[in-house]
Amino acid sequence: MIFAFLIPHLGFEVFNILPFRIFGIMGNTTLMAVPLFIMMGLILEKSGMAEKLLMSMSVMFKGVRGGLGVSVVLVGAILAASTGIVSASVVMMSVIALPLMINAGYNKSLASGTIAASGTLGQIIPPSIILIVLGDVMSVSVGDLFVGAVLPGLTLVSLYITYILIRAYINKDDAPAIISEEKINKSDVIKAIVPPLLLMVSVLGSIFAGIASPTESAAFGVVGGVILSALNKTLNFEMIKYALFETMKLSGMIFMILIGATAFSLVFNELGGTDVILKFFSEDIGSVWVFIGVSMLSIFILGFFIDFIEISFIIVPILVPVMSAFGIDPIWFAVLIAMNLQASFLTPPFGLSLFFLKGAAGDKVTTMEIYKGIIPFILLQLLGLGLVVLFPGLVFAFL
Repeated sequence: MIFAFLIPHLGFEVFNILPFRIFGIMGNTTLMAVPLFIMMGLILEKSGMAEKLLMSMSVMFKGVRGGLGVSVVLVGAILAASTGIVSASVVMMSVIALPLMINAGYNKSLASGTIAASGTLGQIIPPSIILIVLGDVMSVSVGDLFVGAVLPGLTLVSLYITYILIRAYINKDDAPAIISEEKINKSDVIKAIVPPLLLMVSVLGSIFAGIASPTESAAFGVVGGVILSALNKTLNFEMIKYALFETMKLSGMIFMILIGATAFSLVFNELGGTDVILKFFSEDIGSVWVFIGVSMLSIFILGFFIDFIEISFIIVPILVPVMSAFGIDPIWFAVLIAMNLQASFLTPPFGLSLFFLKGAAGDKVTTMEIYKGIIPFILLQLLGLGLVVLFPGLVFAFL
């Protein structure tokens, strides 16, 4: 607003259209899925489902070197597909899994990196908040984005598990096997794993089958979360109150950024910024791969300092016209951006997962141990991004 005021030929008149833009955001049915999926995740977080899931998985993998790390990755993937809330996943696994891993003799850096990276899988594995936001910003079907992100998300899970097992094989002290006399109770394991999987299949399955829109599925997910919470005997007024208030705070933050980004785009477009960028890439450079390389590098570097929501609402709209001019498939490009933004949760100094992990872990690990632990996982995320660039079929396999 200050910038618009300082430019003589602009002035505050440029913001005359802003109320209509804000009203359009308020009435956007696609974005309605954001607070609904957030609430679903918060209800499941408080229901104790995630804790039971992690404990059951850790018992299943006893005796396998690196098995506890593998179970953390798998739980992260299941939580990502059933809650999609990065903060909740990282904090929960830091509180429950980190002490288990340290007591089992795991390298603290490996344990920290595994938990932080697994918690961020909610950024790429549907139903991801970032995919909903990108679908709206890039004017593409959120359902198609969800389908397109499944294989890239599973590719990342596979890369994480492979790395942990190889590291455990090379250095036996980094990820020793858990020796436990505790017997596996199959019924407890089934009770812990089946409910979240059923919710995940019903929410995502209804979208993939075309039965329901993402917004309708999100509403169904909230109801499913409440039912699971009731079955877990954790449903009470305090839990619902917590979920409602936290949903309101998180949604308020996201939509406030969106309104600010709308004001930014008005000034940016009025000054001809989009035309300059379009001309630079399509005429001065004229190479689609240079554009993809520059845009991915820019988003990756910005992820060190800026929140993923700001990047989605401010940077991505600038790239969309160039993407269209080059004829790049928007679904593929959106999945690339989502995978890239996932790294922003891990990159210091402002990686949110690192703050969540350190805050929940306290003195169990140092900040430097966390930083050392996440470097291999950032490299694995870049490798996953490279695989999706080289093999677009990973995105289009189920479309």
